[in-house]
Amino acid sequence: MFLFSRHTILTTLLSTLFVAAALSGPAQAQTATTEFKPQVGQAGKDVIWVPTPKSLVEKMLKMAEVKPTDTLFDLGSGDGITVITAAKLHGLRATGIEFNPDMVELSKRNAQREGVSDKAEFIRGDIFTTDFSKATVVTMYLLPYLNLKLRPTILNMKPGTRVVSHAFTMDDWAADQTDSTEGRTAYLWIVPAKVEGKWTIGNGSVEFKQKFQDIDGTYTTADGMTWRLTNTNLRGDQVSFSAGAATYTGRVSGPVMQGSMRPRADAQSTSWSATLVK
Repeated sequence: MFLFSRHTILTTLLSTLFVAAALSGPAQAQTATTEFKPQVGQAGKDVIWVPTPKSLVEKMLKMAEVKPTDTLFDLGSGDGITVITAAKLHGLRATGIEFNPDMVELSKRNAQREGVSDKAEFIRGDIFTTDFSKATVVTMYLLPYLNLKLRPTILNMKPGTRVVSHAFTMDDWAADQTDSTEGRTAYLWIVPAKVEGKWTIGNGSVEFKQKFQDIDGTYTTADGMTWRLTNTNLRGDQVSFSAGAATYTGRVSGPVMQGSMRPRADAQSTSWSATLVK
């Protein structure tokens, strides 16, 4: 049997607490200062995280023909590589929308290291509720059903907005361009203007049928003569078509089209305009 004085017990207890604090204090400090490191396959709100190779990021930005005056939004921005690369290589303002707060903070640190914090912004948000309507370029690496869920929002964006997706398509909305690098594929769409309907043009009318960027239709003169439209093309807000021997090229701005018309190959061009019939 061992006997201890109260002083011995108190001294032993204080020594034990001191040692415990000395051992736990630095470990806790190290944990607090350790940077978050994402893991491939980690779960997110809608998708798991898989990094996009820098070579594909650069390919996607090239496909979108980004320039300093563009505004880019990356949906599900992960570690921020697309936003940071766009800001650093092309000098444009770019914003990443990411649901995981740890990824948002990681992206901010990465942007600071790369010296583009003034052009690269990261916000924590849901891609389905956060407004990205001011974008002229949208990039994403999502699953097909998420692309499809976003499609109505994208189709209501300003005509000419470029959308680039890593790996996944938009179902029956065919891509305007497809390219690949390192075994990875990217798809580009250009948001088309809405031209479906009947338009008055001069003394006649033109009626368009539209499925995304594919258009067809007929041109009807004032005296009832009808031509099927040929050589139709719609790229963003730029439209062109032929009716008989005449060729029309122009720009769509809401309910108005206007541009130049060549009545036949050997004739001078004249201006034309069309208005959507309400």
